Amino acid sequence: MMPTDTPPAGDPPGDRPDAAAHADKPAPLRVTTFTLGPHQTNCYVLASGDRCWLIDAGFGAGAMSRHIREQGLTPEALVLTHAHVDHIGGVSEALAELDRPVPVWIHADEAQWLNEPELNLSAKMGVPTTAPGPDDTIADGQELTLGSTTWKVLHTPGHSPGSVTLYCAAADLAFVGDALFNGSTGRWDFPTSNEADLRRSVTEVLFKLPPQTHVLSGPGDPTTIGHERETNPVARDMWGWRPD
Repeated sequence: MMPTDTPPAGDPPGDRPDAAAHADKPAPLRVTTFTLGPHQTNCYVLASGDRCWLIDAGFGAGAMSRHIREQGLTPEALVLTHAHVDHIGGVSEALAELDRPVPVWIHADEAQWLNEPELNLSAKMGVPTTAPGPDDTIADGQELTLGSTTWKVLHTPGHSPGSVTLYCAAADLAFVGDALFNGSTGRWDFPTSNEADLRRSVTEVLFKLPPQTHVLSGPGDPTTIGHERETNPVARDMWGWRPD
């Protein structure tokens, strides 16, 4: 799948201004989206200056590494929002195609899942899969630095127990994994999912972010927190949530 450049901040879907218009945002900050594998999982190369992260790595993630090499970027980490197979299936391929060792980061609650096909759901799907790592774990409230930007780790469990969001307040940008989608939320019918946790993650963590926060998810199109607060049918119709 060819990569697409996604503006790192902007207005509601359908009106995505050029990042250069945001003079108050950390610059340069670039997001390239790779939609990978049979589940069409959005995986991202996030670059600040000449440094970058890979955020999730679905099947076929070698394309992300080739992009990094072609752009002359220096990868500092492969950060996993969670350890379901559609987000980790290409970790080995991505690492193999990079020209330097790159650490794999994930929340401690799913550290063992990379080597457990039953837990990462690959066994259930008939393609038992493992992935290298993790080299380190990340935790709720932890601050991570990429180039000139600072990212806060938000623990957003429910779809899976170790799901995390990566949030940069200065860039109005959140990578939410499979917690929140454009017009929906993550599934909670897997053995390790929990609807009550997901409801809290969406309504008490993500919906508390500023409305202009640009949301990049595992599946689907970008959205904003403000758009989902006002219109998300799962939050409003199933959970009875209403904006303050």
